[in-house]
Amino acid sequence: MRYLVTGATGFLGRHLVALLSARGHAVVALARKAPRGDAPPGVTALTGDVLDGELVRGAAEGCDGVFHCAGVVSRDPGDAELLWRSHVLGTRTALAACRDAGVPRAVLASTSGTVAVSEDGRRVSREDDPPPLALIQRFPYYRAKLYAEREALALATDGFLVVSVNPSLLLGPGDVYGSSTGDVRLFLERRVPAVPSGGLSFVDARDAAEALLLAMERGARGRRYLLGAANMTVREFFGKLSRVSGVDAPWVGLPRSVAVARGGARLLGRLADYLGRDAGVTPESAELGQLFWYVDPARAMRELGWTHRDPMTTLADTVRDLRAGVSALGEGARERRPG
Repeated sequence: MRYLVTGATGFLGRHLVALLSARGHAVVALARKAPRGDAPPGVTALTGDVLDGELVRGAAEGCDGVFHCAGVVSRDPGDAELLWRSHVLGTRTALAACRDAGVPRAVLASTSGTVAVSEDGRRVSREDDPPPLALIQRFPYYRAKLYAEREALALATDGFLVVSVNPSLLLGPGDVYGSSTGDVRLFLERRVPAVPSGGLSFVDARDAAEALLLAMERGARGRRYLLGAANMTVREFFGKLSRVSGVDAPWVGLPRSVAVARGGARLLGRLADYLGRDAGVTPESAELGQLFWYVDPARAMRELGWTHRDPMTTLADTVRDLRAGVSALGEGARERRPG
């Protein structure tokens, strides 16, 4: 097969391109930044923006499917317009161009945060649950991802199948820009001042890439597939990180109140500014850590035949990669991207 991958140099996109190449598929890898080093066998690298419809249409000509992985990751409320353009307008433009080029199938790399977020630690979300709009509206990133999903699914026709894959927090090796593993890095650097009282789910980026390919091959039109290898409280997560890294976890816990958590983060930020240091926490990250992001991946396992590796293996590989300071996919010095 011949596939177009947008966002091909991002954390998930890089693993997906490597997987497709290893499986013998031809790949058109589109990204805003040119990749460093030689492309894998069968991969044609293109540089450009998904907001350029003509460019995307040309890249999509002759492709059997498109994996839309492009997008900006940021927790900064000031990036709301950037996130909207990147995700909502970018998805609309790119997938419409692919449809017009005659591409028959599209898989959108979304996020579990479009449905799987709650203030209730007993809740485990499934694909057909109503989106918790009151929570999602607080965060420009998740708001943009939700409306990007809606844009993608609205473009589906009988001749253009669209599927959404929704991974939880992506971990594992190869996060060149630090867009997903940044909180683990802060933990390793002992810059997490307290333990949030929420809970999270995570999945290995390599397993998420496998799910994208399975969704291309087997996914049902208009379906959403949640991915997660483990649900746990943040305190449990820090405990597991401590086991694999040897770094002591913080013992002070934040109260359940989101307002108190945000206020504490602001105070820490002001103190850090006064001392000329990085606080390691923002009001937005504090609030995210107070919520619960638990997912049920049963549909992906049942309908796609997806499986995941041991979560402890993912954590160990993440820690090892961050400490090495270079990508496990063969890049040089690690870059950072805001958010």
